[in-house]
Parts: sequence; C-alpha cells; structure tokens
Amino acid sequence: MFGKKRQTVDNRTTQTPVSLDGVKKSLTNMNDAQIDEHETISGIKVNLIYIKSLVNNERLNEAIVKPLIHDRSISVSEAIISSIKEKVYTLDEAKEALLNGHILLNEAVINEWWAIPLKSPLSRSIESSETESILYGAKDSFSEQIDQNITLIRRRLPIMELKSESFTIGSLSKTTVVLLYIEGLTNPDFITIAKEGINNIDYDFFTDSSQVSALMEKGNNSVFPQFQQTDRPDVCARALGIGQLIILVNNTPFALIAPVTLFDLFQSPEDYINRWVVASFLRVIRYVSFFLSIVLIPLYVALTTFHFQMIPLQMLFVLTESRSKLPFTPFWEAFIMLIILEIIKEASLRMPTKAGQTLGVIGGIVIGQASVEAGFASKVLIVLVGIAAIASFLVPNYLLTKANTLIQFILLFLASQLGVIGIAMGFIGILSHLNSLTSLKQPYLAPLAPLYMKDWKDVFIRGPIKTAKERPEYLKPLKKWRTSRRN
Repeated sequence: MFGKKRQTVDNRTTQTPVSLDGVKKSLTNMNDAQIDEHETISGIKVNLIYIKSLVNNERLNEAIVKPLIHDRSISVSEAIISSIKEKVYTLDEAKEALLNGHILLNEAVINEWWAIPLKSPLSRSIESSETESILYGAKDSFSEQIDQNITLIRRRLPIMELKSESFTIGSLSKTTVVLLYIEGLTNPDFITIAKEGINNIDYDFFTDSSQVSALMEKGNNSVFPQFQQTDRPDVCARALGIGQLIILVNNTPFALIAPVTLFDLFQSPEDYINRWVVASFLRVIRYVSFFLSIVLIPLYVALTTFHFQMIPLQMLFVLTESRSKLPFTPFWEAFIMLIILEIIKEASLRMPTKAGQTLGVIGGIVIGQASVEAGFASKVLIVLVGIAAIASFLVPNYLLTKANTLIQFILLFLASQLGVIGIAMGFIGILSHLNSLTSLKQPYLAPLAPLYMKDWKDVFIRGPIKTAKERPEYLKPLKKWRTSRRN
C-alpha cells in the first residue's frame, strides 16, 4: 500500500501539498478518471476523486456515497472513520493512492484529504495448473492477483513465522514484488541476497516473473534457469518448508523459488504423492529421458559419420539400406528433421488447444512418413527423432525442456565434426558450465558438487517419508530437523 512509503512530517514540507487543482491537473486526458462533487444534507461540500477502472464502483456507492449523501444521521467524519482510511498530505501521495485503487475524499470546509481503499477485485477464478498438471494432489493454482496467491500459500502454512516483505519495481509498471520466507528456518543469507537482488533491479516495465529472475540471475547467458518457476501453491509451500524462499510478482501466476539446483527441476509434485518406490522409478526415468533426448540424435550422426564399425552388423545392414538413396549427409539429415520437429511443436502451442493437439500428432506422422518416402530421411532417424521428442517432455520443468533442445543442437554440431569425442567434449563443457552456475550464490549442482551424501535420498530417488527427518543440508536451514523426535 502507498502508506508504506510515506515520508516523515519533515520530508513532507519539501513536497507539493495536495490540492484540488493539483489533483485535477494530474488527471488531465485520463478518460477513466472521475471527479464527483457532492453536497451532504447538512450542506457540506465533498469531493470524491477516483479512477473508475481501478475501483469497485458498487462498493463506492454502498459504503461511501449513499451514507455520506443520503443518511441524515451520519457526518462526513463518521463516514470516513467507518472506512479503512489514510490521511493524504502531498500531491505525490495522492497520485499514488489513485493508482492503487483508492478513493480520494476531500472535505472543502476544513480542506482535509483522505484515501479510502476500494480496489476492484478483478481476478479470474482459481483453476487447475496447466503447466504442472497431476492426477492426484491439489488442483488449485495461482492467478494474476498477488494477494490471492499469498492467501493460497498462507492457508497451507498458517504460522506467524511465515513473513512477507513487499517491494515495488519498474518506473512505469509499478510492479509489486513480495518475498516470502519462514523466519527462524530459512537461512538469513538467502534473504539478504534476495533483498539486494530485488532492490538492485533497475528496469521500467515488468509483465512476468521471468523478467525479475533474469535481472537477478548471475548467469544471464545460460540456458539453465537459476530460479524455478511454478504456478502451484503446494509446491511453493513445500519449498518454504525445507528452507527455500518464494518471490511473487503481481499480474503473473508464476512464482519464483530459490535457491534451486539442477536436480530440483526434475522433481514433480506427484513424487510426494506416489509410493516412494514408484516415485523413485519415475524420477530415474526422467533423468534417463533427459539424457536420451539430448544425446540420441548426436550419437546417430557420430556413429554413421565416423564410427560405423561400432554399429552391430545386422543393424548396420538396415541402416545402410535406409540411407543408400539419401541426398544429405547424416548431419544435415538430422538437422533438417529436428528443425521441422521444432516448427511443429511451436505451431501446436500457438494454435487453439484442440487444433494444436491434432496438428502435433497428425503433422508429425504425415511429415515423417512423407520424408521417408521422398528420400529426405532414413527410417532409423525418424524413429530416433520420435523417441527423443517424447523423452524431452518427461522433464516437469518447461524451461529445462527448452534448454535441452539447444543442447541437442550443440552436441549435434560437435558430433558431426569430431564424432563421439565431440559429444564427450560437449558433456565436459556442459558439466563445467553447470558447476559455475549459482542460485542466490548457492552451488547449482548441490548436493552433488559440493557433496552432501545425506541429501541424496531425495535427489536421484525419492526415499521413504519416514527417513526424511532432516531438511536438505545444502540449503543450510536454521532448523535441521523436521520431526520433534530426532532419531
């Protein structure tokens, strides 16, 4: 609220005092600005100034206008006192109040100004998450209203230790950013680093939380996200409970979780709903699928270009027959098919939902079959491209899914030049890059590097809940134990 930034009495004397003419001048050429002049039954003149598109007009009439104008038993001061209000002294405070959905009330006789919050409750209903959908578990997700998002988290963590600190960024958008953490549990160093990162943001307009994370990240040129984006309140509540912090950005349904590691991006909310054996199996499948999605096609190019002697004889006969009439080298064959696949994926996302699903399935089948019959691609490559495409979607984090596409092209180029040695060099480069990344200055490859063996029970597998009595050591929480009985 604008009152949090109010100046002291000494500072107000150096600013322009609020006046009716000053307020009217600031509202010039704003067609949704409204200035109502009313006279109470007792003859007192009152000015109501507000921006119609930002306030709840129904509440304005019921709570302010009707009691003030038509009720003989109530005075102006009583009408103000009955509402949640703040006194306004300067023109800057008046402007900020108007832009935050407040009604400015001015009594002409004593020339006092009051700001009454009547912000319009414009918001969509709570719906299921489309980006992290699960079969079992909570079905609610965040909306574009930051207050509603905080409510969804507080319902899951009804404790006084859950603290929220508000910031305003963007000289044009005036975007509200809220930092959430559990006092006495979250490491204070994380909180300090996050506050410094938010306060150091110098940009004029924000439409999404990803822009906030981009300005807070140290590795801006990396394809790997250093903040986890989610629209699920249950994921945020769990993150807070293990010692991470949450950054909510107004007008976007996606929250930021930090600090995170690469392995956090492979976890799904359903991991903590399924039986631990099933959840562990599915998590291993995700890691294997991610590896296959980036290495399968480059390995095909490396073997067919440099190391065909490594291919089993029977498979080599099939591959030779399939490639005998192709006009392209293995690199260009794979490159063209991967580009076509990306075009189909992007087109299916941009089209309406039902049409997009149809395009993705039918387009892939038709183009794949036509490519083989026309002699542009081998049957083996079509199969491998299909497997790699499906495998890439098993990663729960969409940003990481897009990252593996770029990694795939880099490895593809290295494989076409140096074969398997190029792929090995590519993986060495990727691991070196990952080891250099941090999230809120915390290692991106923890608990692998640096090594925290106790945390491995919830990294590559999801161990039984009974054994998860300690919070992750790499997060350095102030409260290590999650149970009252420490054994």
